[in-house]
Amino acid sequence: MKLNEEIYELIRRYGLQEDIEHIIIPLPSQDGGPRRCFLLKRPYFRIAYPDGHYADYPLEEVIESIIRYPELSLREALYLLHKELDAHIAEIFGDERERSG
Repeated sequence: MKLNEEIYELIRRYGLQEDIEHIIIPLPSQDGGPRRCFLLKRPYFRIAYPDGHYADYPLEEVIESIIRYPELSLREALYLLHKELDAHIAEIFGDERERSG
């Protein structure tokens, strides 16, 4: 799969590794030693939730959430990442409403 420029920027920014099939994220383990997370190079990751629904997340968001919250499950990390993004968007639009009002 050909990766887009945003993913290559994340690889450079965080010093990630890659092979032909994976993006490799180095992470600290519980005992302080190294461990690695291997993500298949594909545009979206599908997360299945206990209630039976699922959601597809872009690879960029998956990478960001693992790096920001390595100790959490991917589902929890994505939730927190989206919570941050929503707060940031609300902040931006709140500022615009104040300027136009």
